[in-house]
Amino acid sequence: MKRVTALAVLAAGISFGALANDDLRLFSTDDVFELEWADEPQISPDGRQAVYVRRFNDVMTDRTGSHVWLTALDGSLHEPLLADAGSYSSPRWSPDGTRIAYMKSASERTALYVHYLESGREALLGSFEEEPSEITWSPDGDAIAFSMAVKGEGEDLVSKPTKPEGAEWAEPPMVIDRARYRTNSDGFLDLAYNHIFIIPADGGSERQLTSGDFHHTGPLSFTPDGREILFSANRSDDWELQVREADIFSVSVNSGELTQLTDISGVEASPKVSPNGRYVAYLRTRNEPEPFVATTVFVMDRDGSNAKSLTDSLDRRAGNLQWLSNSEVAFTYQNRGENMIGAVTVNGRRRVAVEGIGGTTIGRPYVSGTYDAGRGGALVYTKGNAQRPADLYALSNGRIRRLTTLNEDLLAHRDLGDIRTFTFDSSLDGLEIQGWMITPPGFEDGETYPLIIEIHGGPHLAYGPHFSAELQLMAAAGYVVIYDNHRGSIGYGSEFANLLKYKYSSPDDFADHMSAVDWAIDNGFADADNLFIAGGSAGGIATAYAIGLTNRFNAAVAAKPVINWVSKVLTADSYIDQIATQFPGPPWEELEHYWERSPLSLVGNVETPTMLITGEVDYRTPISETEQFYQALQLRRVPSVMVRIPGTHHGIAGRPSRLNAKTEYTLAWFEKYRVTDGDEE
Repeated sequence: MKRVTALAVLAAGISFGALANDDLRLFSTDDVFELEWADEPQISPDGRQAVYVRRFNDVMTDRTGSHVWLTALDGSLHEPLLADAGSYSSPRWSPDGTRIAYMKSASERTALYVHYLESGREALLGSFEEEPSEITWSPDGDAIAFSMAVKGEGEDLVSKPTKPEGAEWAEPPMVIDRARYRTNSDGFLDLAYNHIFIIPADGGSERQLTSGDFHHTGPLSFTPDGREILFSANRSDDWELQVREADIFSVSVNSGELTQLTDISGVEASPKVSPNGRYVAYLRTRNEPEPFVATTVFVMDRDGSNAKSLTDSLDRRAGNLQWLSNSEVAFTYQNRGENMIGAVTVNGRRRVAVEGIGGTTIGRPYVSGTYDAGRGGALVYTKGNAQRPADLYALSNGRIRRLTTLNEDLLAHRDLGDIRTFTFDSSLDGLEIQGWMITPPGFEDGETYPLIIEIHGGPHLAYGPHFSAELQLMAAAGYVVIYDNHRGSIGYGSEFANLLKYKYSSPDDFADHMSAVDWAIDNGFADADNLFIAGGSAGGIATAYAIGLTNRFNAAVAAKPVINWVSKVLTADSYIDQIATQFPGPPWEELEHYWERSPLSLVGNVETPTMLITGEVDYRTPISETEQFYQALQLRRVPSVMVRIPGTHHGIAGRPSRLNAKTEYTLAWFEKYRVTDGDEE
């Protein structure tokens, strides 16, 4: 079979127009910089208005910026509230609805402000080197609580020498003596611990309420009298090496005295005190050695007694608790590729409040979405669809109203790929798998198209029928794109999610993906001579593993993959949790198991031309993994390319230009090995 090799040089800027009907108005990489989406909605105390964060891609800074907009729930108002230079986040209404606290990032510092709605004036409460989070008003509106990292004191092994004035010495050595010393997003961590602070809402000095070498995490929740703040923490001496362990505490605002409210194995987190102060709702995840464990909604009396589960029968991962009344609490959970807002009473009566929120991740079609609850059970939430990122919606008095149309100026004038949902049976065991297909603009039934299967990360995450800039660009280039929620995905129950226990990656999930490809071929959508595979993170692992088991794909792109599990778990930031939950033991005890799950063990079978894309400061799937596979492929003379993204961690598409570059390099590689009608056999 002769393969196309016209694109000898991979360059960002591949032209998609030549691959489709000239009359079509195709979505392009330029359009990525024009996208906007709603996020972080917050409903006013009177239930009549909402603020939300309006995110956008700035072509001049190559960053995602954010402003704060104000809207009325009846649709009569929509205007910018905070839209000067800078990036805004965490807008929070004061209890009386007259002020909004928010964070603003500029240069190297983050500042906490209060905006006065009537006058339009701003008050700067504080500017911080470490970014505050979990902004929470006291019930009387006189103070604001937040959490923030505080540097600790480490032990010096040697005394520091005196450097002469004006001397230029090398950077001093970095000494590490902690188990958790690095994260993917932040790199090497300063010795610091997250603590809870409170600051007067009309200005003054912040006061630290918690102490000790522990992390105290939010969300934060005041008691109605304002005397205590509830939070979650693991204050065990051995907390660094513990997995899935935390309890609910309260701290006295006046004295800083701590009271522990829960004391059972597992994670108790995200406490929310009911409006009348009688109950505390919280989330609980059992401490079990399973890759996936469901998170349930619990409720207890204010003093920590009479704890009980409200959602045992749901078997999903609950999150984002909000009280709708004194006896009913709302929460989110994922179900079959959608994010839902559920509600449950303290007596355990459960209902679905809103179906299908989302649209707040625009790169790939991950399940997402945010919401807020207000007086009388009103809800504001983000919602998109397959062809639109998130807009803002409101549910009030039983009526749903769309409050924004942020992308109609752009996307209403583009011919986008259509999405279809399908299910298929895995060839492994007949298990039903849900998938989605995006058809290219101008798609005609009865015609076959080159096919890309794109595999999600996690693996305990999920895709759904949501807008994806990356996959729309692939469809615009003339490809049918399919993706599936294979075994291991969430939203289908714990048993389904744990089918990859000790099998990530393995022939099991490989069978699911190949069954999706065969479904597309059997149904007449896919050209069997033009099959391509791609994925990122866990999807990159699955891609690298798949090409060690089959030569059916013309080409592959594995983004930020794991290639050698032995080296990965002992060099990545996730080593403590991953070894405990995803393997039967550490690598020095289960070496053969680690090796059998490693794509490197199959590299001797690989013939598929392969591109690898990874950030150079990725600490989740370190670039040394990519280098191992690339060098092995080179030694075997398999066509291969390594694309290194400078200064970038695991989120290689985190900036607009890099989202575009990732997609363009992927498409350029696939075009290089795409068979056209004129090629010889």
